[in-house]
Amino acid sequence: MNIGFVSTRFAGTDGVSLEALKWATILESQGHQVFWFSGLSDRDPQNSMCVPEAFFGHPEIQWITDRIWGVTSRPPIVTERIQEMANYLKAMLKRFADTFQLDCLVPENCSTIPVNIPLGKAIAEFLAETNMPAVAHHHDFYWERQRFSVNAIPDILDTAFPPRLPNLKHTCINQQAQEQLSLRKGVSSTLVPNVFNFEESPPEIDEWSADVRKEIGLAEDDIFILQPTRIVPRKGIEHAIKLIAMMENPKCKLIISHSAGDEGYEYQHMLKRLAEDEGVDLYIIADRVSEQRHYNKNGEKMYTLWDIYHHANLVTYPSLYEGFGNALLEAFYFKKPVLINKYSVYTQDIKPKGFRLIEMDGYITRDNVAAVKHLLEHPELQRDIVETNYELAQQHYGYAALNSILAPLFS
Repeated sequence: MNIGFVSTRFAGTDGVSLEALKWATILESQGHQVFWFSGLSDRDPQNSMCVPEAFFGHPEIQWITDRIWGVTSRPPIVTERIQEMANYLKAMLKRFADTFQLDCLVPENCSTIPVNIPLGKAIAEFLAETNMPAVAHHHDFYWERQRFSVNAIPDILDTAFPPRLPNLKHTCINQQAQEQLSLRKGVSSTLVPNVFNFEESPPEIDEWSADVRKEIGLAEDDIFILQPTRIVPRKGIEHAIKLIAMMENPKCKLIISHSAGDEGYEYQHMLKRLAEDEGVDLYIIADRVSEQRHYNKNGEKMYTLWDIYHHANLVTYPSLYEGFGNALLEAFYFKKPVLINKYSVYTQDIKPKGFRLIEMDGYITRDNVAAVKHLLEHPELQRDIVETNYELAQQHYGYAALNSILAPLFS
């Protein structure tokens, strides 16, 4: 089949772009052809269609967004502009389908989280009018985000996020989302967890990545504790700082791989002050981490996150909430021990598989600290644990597992 992926953006390393690429890899291995429709794109132009109005950051979309959240009624002009833009995007979807002779559509989270209302409405109407088969890949539903709880578009959310149509199949990345989708929308769905290519061995340390510790200011005998996430409150990074403070070892250093980004810097400033108060050495190395290796304008090496993982002694993942937990799969892939907070999706979906992690339950305890110290002091135990985790992850969250789920969905 010719399969068209649709989203607000397919660019960079956000979770939706990465997971869509994994789906595309599997579908192409099954003999399908894949094409891309989005408002921001880094995909092959020959196989894609970029329509700026599909991006959630487009000025017209922002104008609409500013007038529908935090209020409970909308002026007629807002309704009119939503429909006008939806009509335009629907026409672009039809052009996309005709240009690439599509047999099937895959809405990637754009019929799930309402960051571009006209696009979600356009997809619902396009599918209803054409009866084209579709498989929606749901990552984040609007009811999972507090900022969407008060709004002036309950009618659109009900009919388009996601739509209930006989030609549309639904997939969710965790069991909670599955249950809520069934409860709220009355539709069944297939569980398709996020995956990683465990069938391919991790790259080795090479000449480029060998000096990571030196370049970010660590000594060779420092204990490199990696927090491989953005700096946002739901990541619970204060617990990683507390862990290191309680370890009472000046050799323990906390390295955060990403910056705060577009969610403000108040939390980052708080973490810096907390680390200072607790006597913890905190390194934020976002200015040395990039999607690709290169030299920056100062002549310094820019490393990928993969380069950084190799040097970590421990990964901290004290998240309060995750839709799934891609960084956890990365830690399994690079065979690193993990301290994790028992967030709900981990507890319900991942933990029952038998993974061996150091678990905290909302806060750091002395037992957590003792477990981390014991693990770091016993390399043989550490090797046994990370090998077990790798094998389990390959079995449940590898490309082969994804292939077995997608094959019947698209048959």
